[in-house]
Amino acid sequence: MDEKIFEKLENIERMLVEQNLLKKEVLNFSEAAVYLEVSHSHLYKLTSSGALPAYKPNGKKLYFNRKELDTWLLSNKQVTTTEIEEQANQYLMKKGRIRL
Repeated sequence: MDEKIFEKLENIERMLVEQNLLKKEVLNFSEAAVYLEVSHSHLYKLTSSGALPAYKPNGKKLYFNRKELDTWLLSNKQVTTTEIEEQANQYLMKKGRIRL
């Protein structure tokens, strides 16, 4: 019984942390790793390679703009087959060929 209560409390605590992350505009390194659901080492690789936008106001600690992280997360969209077909139809219509 105590174990279930402890589990539920941990879940509530995790949910509160996640809610706070959604309210913050600027995240520190650990918060960004949790937000992106990546390890600290992977986040460091992303920032050191320049793949992920980050800020170093004091030259040491890394900070992240949550909206920029969202933009980065939504980059490189995988196109659906329906979108590919639509693009092909538009291309053929533009060239004067109608595709059935």
